[in-house]
This record gives sequence, C-alpha cells and structure tokens, in this order.
Amino acid sequence: MSTVSAERLATVFVEVADTLVDDFDLIEFLQMLTQRVAGLFDTGAVGLMLADHHDRLIFMAASDENARLMEVFQLQHDDGPCLDAFRTAHPVTNMNLAEAAHRWPKFAPRAALAGFQAVHAFPLRLRDDVIGAMSVFSSASELDDADSRIVQSLADVAVIGLLQERAIRRGEILTEQLQGALNTRVVIEQAKGIVAQSHGVDPDEAFVLIRLYARNNNRRLSEVAHTIVTGLPNLPTLRP
Repeated sequence: MSTVSAERLATVFVEVADTLVDDFDLIEFLQMLTQRVAGLFDTGAVGLMLADHHDRLIFMAASDENARLMEVFQLQHDDGPCLDAFRTAHPVTNMNLAEAAHRWPKFAPRAALAGFQAVHAFPLRLRDDVIGAMSVFSSASELDDADSRIVQSLADVAVIGLLQERAIRRGEILTEQLQGALNTRVVIEQAKGIVAQSHGVDPDEAFVLIRLYARNNNRRLSEVAHTIVTGLPNLPTLRP
C-alpha cells in the first residue's frame, strides 16, 4: 500500500492537471512532472521522453542530471525501459538492474554503474495513442502495485492535460506543439552548458540558475535560454 498521504497526492494531481493557463509552458510543465514524481516516493530520479512527428523518442525533462544522462543513453543505444514502455504501451516495473542485462545488455550495466538498483517505466498514453514515456530510477526501494498505479495515473493525467490544452487553448496540432518543445529543449541544454562553464557549476545548478532568473523576472524559460545561447546584449546576469 502506498505511503503517500492523500493530501500530498491530491496536491500533485491538481498541479499536474492544471495546464489550462495563458502562459502554459510545455517544458516547464514536464520538468515539474518529473520532479513531483521523484519527490513522491524518494525514488531517486525521473526522466521523460516525448515522440516527435516521426514517432521517434526525444529527451524532454528530468528531475536531475543523472536521470537526463540515463534517458539520453537509452536513446543513443536504442536500449532501455523507457523505449520498451513506449513501444508496448505497457508499464515496466520493479526491474532489478543486476538481473536485467539479458533484457537491456547496454542500459542495465550503465544504470547500475550510476548507482541505481531498480528501474520502472510508464507510457504516456491516452487510449491507443502513446506520445512518450517516463522512467523512474530507484537507488533502493521498489514500487508496490498502489505506487505503480499512482505514477501511471499521473502520466495519464499529464497526457490528458496536454491534449486538452492543445484542443481548447490553441487548437494546434499536437505534433507541431511537441516539435516546438523538442527544439526548445535543445536550446535549454545549450544554455545549461554555457552557464555551467561560465559560472563553474554543474548542469543541475546551471538549470536552477536559469529557471530562477526566468521566474524572478517573469520570463519564459525558453526565452531566457535563447537569450543565453544567442549572446544578445541583454544577456541575463545569473547569480547563485
């Protein structure tokens, strides 16, 4: 049985469902989703991928740098739980990495080397449509059936919110919206690298600085990242 309190769970579900706002930012929303899931169960790390218009998975968000590296590794080697969950539309739960080399010969040893003991993956789906997948990396505990249903439900609510936001707010084609977000993600990763190098911090801290500046100055995360990458005269001064 899940140890997550009903009050905490209700708060997270409301936050994940709240996509119908004028300044909705897809990247920020997905980032929030990964961090909330990681925080619910102290799972260690969470990463998320979405499919582009060619039905290819691309990294979109992660709760920390370790999760990002695990997601990118899966894509580079076409091997891992997130890809399985996306292709089968079924969750992958409680896979012991020490015993998973036969299933993921490249990913399992790499994830174990990173300090993780178990991995789970959940499809981002609505009925027959699967638009991505979310990985949950654990350094110790397993997810029981109740917790697995909670994570899958959060993923399902997120997809419903994305589709609803598209249909009601903008009327855009989902693939076009996702493609724009994929392009934005590339710029954000470039901005993280620039800030990390110029401020002598790691990528996680660089992302925090960029995000904090965007919030404090009421600017979109993607806008601030673009400003950093292009090196415009109004390059923001980021302070720890």
